Amino acid sequence: MKPLRVGLLGFGTVGSGVWNVLQRNGGEIARRAGREIVITHVAARAADGSLERARAACSEKCDGVTVLDDAAAIVHDPSIDIVCELIGGTTVARTWVLDAIAQGKHVVTANKALLAHYGTEIFAAAHDKGVMVAFEAAVAGGIPIIKALREGLSANRIEWIAGIINGTSNFILSTMRETGASFSDVLKEAQDLGYAEADPTFDVEGIDAAHKLTIMASIAFGIPMQFDKAFAEGITKLTREDIRYAEELGYRIKLLGIARRVHGSVADKGIELRVHPTLIPEKRLIANVEGAMNAVLVKGDAVGPTLYYGAGAGSEPTASAVIADLVDVTRMHTADPEHRVPHLAFQPDQLSIIPILPISEVNTSYYLRLRVLDQSGVLADITRILADHSISIEAFLQKEATQGEDEVDIIILTHLAIEKDVRTALTKIEALKSVKDKGVLIRMEGLH
Repeated sequence: MKPLRVGLLGFGTVGSGVWNVLQRNGGEIARRAGREIVITHVAARAADGSLERARAACSEKCDGVTVLDDAAAIVHDPSIDIVCELIGGTTVARTWVLDAIAQGKHVVTANKALLAHYGTEIFAAAHDKGVMVAFEAAVAGGIPIIKALREGLSANRIEWIAGIINGTSNFILSTMRETGASFSDVLKEAQDLGYAEADPTFDVEGIDAAHKLTIMASIAFGIPMQFDKAFAEGITKLTREDIRYAEELGYRIKLLGIARRVHGSVADKGIELRVHPTLIPEKRLIANVEGAMNAVLVKGDAVGPTLYYGAGAGSEPTASAVIADLVDVTRMHTADPEHRVPHLAFQPDQLSIIPILPISEVNTSYYLRLRVLDQSGVLADITRILADHSISIEAFLQKEATQGEDEVDIIILTHLAIEKDVRTALTKIEALKSVKDKGVLIRMEGLH
């Protein structure tokens, strides 16, 4: 059987990893796929040096590979069976992916931003054309979480997902906890080590994690991609004090992506779709995921909680997921399109229109830190305001005043409460004369 021919768009960190792994393990991969998978064309950019690197790699390892700086030429080349899009972004990448689909080519992509924004459009086009779009590498690098949600857990009604799905933020929070350093100092260290980009906004503001969470939620709950409705809050305002206080109370702070089905009286009330710093009990396995590693915890009604852990980024871990997609496409290349696994796990005409709940309607527990005068009656005033808004206290910690100061930190952990009620109560608490600064609010999850 003749090889399946791949056009590789992009020869950066992931693209070069795909090339290297496929060259190294090509025979083993062909045995799994049932036929050889070969990269026959590579498109790379001259401006960032990847074109020169691609030419050097291809001339060393293999003859007959065409290396271009024109991705469109590869997309429209009739000899290509699969377009592997690894350039990123949501502009030209969207054009090339849709063009490839229109040409009847299968697509493999690691582009989470593209799918989070335009996945519904792309999957509809692929369904109409009878081709596959595979995207395991778009979420959590080398962890096969997409396959687990789409196939391995297909017997389950998924209740919730909670994931550490951004390695940069996890590295920063882990290092802040271990060393006591500030956010700005650890961010610089992360940039020096190559964990963070020169512009780290997508990572530290939770946007990258929200892209990935949007994709997982669509597969888990059978809903369209709705990135615009996801709530994202980053880690830039976290302080070493809050990380230390959380640990004293038996918690770790992680940037967590949470997608949860919320039950109403008759049917589903809605879906929570949120990324934010979260206190997690330190005894939970996911709370002990350190450094740049990723982990995703999925709760199904039949199987219970399952944990998926591994490298969430990097050249060869991500290449592992890309090549797994190439193998899947190769195996199903000649199959009846109606009998393939649906892109979002559910049949296209069976997607549900379940509303995404605004953050104000989220029902969870909260960590509150307040800077107050060290005098009698302060706690009574605070607890009265909380009680007036039906917010009960689970735990309380008051720090000793430093010598010569008349202000102290108090930390309150609440039971479950609606966020809008907690926000209203916090505004009233901050208005008290005994409260000397804006309060700190961090959400908590027990992950039972």
